[in-house]
Amino acid sequence: MRVRFRRGDTLWAYSRIFQVPLPLILDSNALDPVNIAIGQEVEIPGYIVTGYTVKAGDTLWQLARQRGLPVDALLLLNPNVIPDRLAVGSQLNIPLRVTWFIVDTIKPYDSAALQSDLNRLAEVYPFIRRRNIGASVLGKPIPELRIGRGAVTVHMNGSFHANEWITTAILVRFLNHYALSLVNGTPIRGLDMRPFYDAVTLSMVPMVNPDGVDLVIRGLPEQEPWRSRVLEWNGGSTDFSGWKANIRGVDLNDQFPALWDREAARNPKEPGPRDYPGTGPLTEPEAVAMAELTRSGDFARVLAFHTQGEEIYWGFQNLEPPESEVIVNEFARVSGYTPVRTIESYAGYKDWFIQDWRRPGFTIELGRGVNPLPLSQYGEIYERALGILLASLYM
Repeated sequence: MRVRFRRGDTLWAYSRIFQVPLPLILDSNALDPVNIAIGQEVEIPGYIVTGYTVKAGDTLWQLARQRGLPVDALLLLNPNVIPDRLAVGSQLNIPLRVTWFIVDTIKPYDSAALQSDLNRLAEVYPFIRRRNIGASVLGKPIPELRIGRGAVTVHMNGSFHANEWITTAILVRFLNHYALSLVNGTPIRGLDMRPFYDAVTLSMVPMVNPDGVDLVIRGLPEQEPWRSRVLEWNGGSTDFSGWKANIRGVDLNDQFPALWDREAARNPKEPGPRDYPGTGPLTEPEAVAMAELTRSGDFARVLAFHTQGEEIYWGFQNLEPPESEVIVNEFARVSGYTPVRTIESYAGYKDWFIQDWRRPGFTIELGRGVNPLPLSQYGEIYERALGILLASLYM
């Protein structure tokens, strides 16, 4: 919601009028708070504007009181209104505090759904910072979101694997949940989230593999040669529910320079639905984007969300630091998932992070069943993942 700055206004006053923490207003606006021009638009997070038709007997005081707002909140949105001369039938702009989830993520969650929901979140919660860290083979953007102002940066990602798209839906729901809690001061599982906003910066890439996700959910792409190629690589079948790779048939979680040769030696030698590591590490634009983000991000820890097994993998070649075990035990406690230190697997994103940074990295396998996991599991998956998502901010 936007208001126009008036003579004598301050952002601190807006914080009091709308009962929104001042840091969220500051972070929603690229403004010098002491040199705001009269008439400059200022974003107020956590509100939308609704219309109201004035009825006989209405007063601004009554309308404000009914909505738990000061009269000045209505005057800010209706600068041309004369308070004691409301005309019956005239239209007023009314600020409405958002107290509900504004995006619905319980649906087949393709790249179009992601972009639409991120647009909506950015509109209502402009303190969420958004940028594209790269593009897929087919040119689809790979967005990163950042929320918080802390010195410690925690990174999360989802949908490295195409048929694990439910991980994106889980992460976006958490982003909505977190923002809603921050603005309204409503705790999540008894935790006040505002101190975390000050202490931690959360980096999130909800969908690493948009081309692959769209292939699984929407079917064959229009573009050639990819339409013909993926059909051939999928054995002529138009059922792509078993597809994990990107549109070039490369498994993006086998793309990182962490004993890549070992993974390549035991995996398929040609493009296909899963497990083909490519001709070398970091050949795919999606993996390159993630590598460049990680190199510049100074992440304290990373969480890569996958599906299958309700397990948390936390080690790699005994290179993980001692605090990794403390953290994974807390993740296990709050989720009921099983910690697994090592398996015979290489070239994954968290493997590379542990190897090159010697910091905690985790692969978290949500849910059980056949991928893509059914939306009937969504509620349970979110509730169990929520413990991990929250713990990642306070550990």
